[in-house]
Amino acid sequence: DNLITLHQRKLDWLKNIKRSMLDKMFPKDGEVVPEIRFKGFTDAWEQRKLEEIVDSYSGGTPTAGKSEYYGGTIPFIRSAEVNSDTTELFLTEEGLKTSSAKMVNKGDILYALYGATSGEVGLARLDGAINQAILDIKPHEDYDTPFIMNWLRKSKESIIGTYLQGGQGNLSGTIVTSLMVDCPDYDEQKRIGEFFTNIDNLITLHQRKLDKLKNIK
Repeated sequence: DNLITLHQRKLDWLKNIKRSMLDKMFPKDGEVVPEIRFKGFTDAWEQRKLEEIVDSYSGGTPTAGKSEYYGGTIPFIRSAEVNSDTTELFLTEEGLKTSSAKMVNKGDILYALYGATSGEVGLARLDGAINQAILDIKPHEDYDTPFIMNWLRKSKESIIGTYLQGGQGNLSGTIVTSLMVDCPDYDEQKRIGEFFTNIDNLITLHQRKLDKLKNIK
């Protein structure tokens, strides 16, 4: 019990650090530099429209109830699974070909557009297909994937507050790609991206340890 409490505290502490840093390592509205920066970076950040710095697309869903479309080997990622390394559904090659479901690659940014998970964002943990409720985002060269993903994560509340009144309705690819992203130069993006990737890895590690201890108990 003491070990479980200890790991739970560490986990909560790391999540708080992450929340705080997401707030402080990106500029606030109307500002051109963040509150906290890595040494050696002094240039003002610039705003870029997301669609100018990434390629993006949504998928689709094969006709429900057609057994020849489901139960294959292609993971079918849905909006609640943007941060998961497993999926509940699998498509067949035929299901993929006869629908507008689209393939994504491990490491792509996955952005949930619909329902309760609107605004959730993660990096794809497996190669698979997506439906219409997910936007796949591939940053251009000179733009760092973890950096863009964490900017979207940091902006979740303002995006939902602006476009989903009372939590109703859905986001769209057009809304997301028209957002203005605060961007420093590539080296600074990379440092920030690595910082948050390390925190995410630590959070995952402590979550695993916690789950293991609970199972042992």
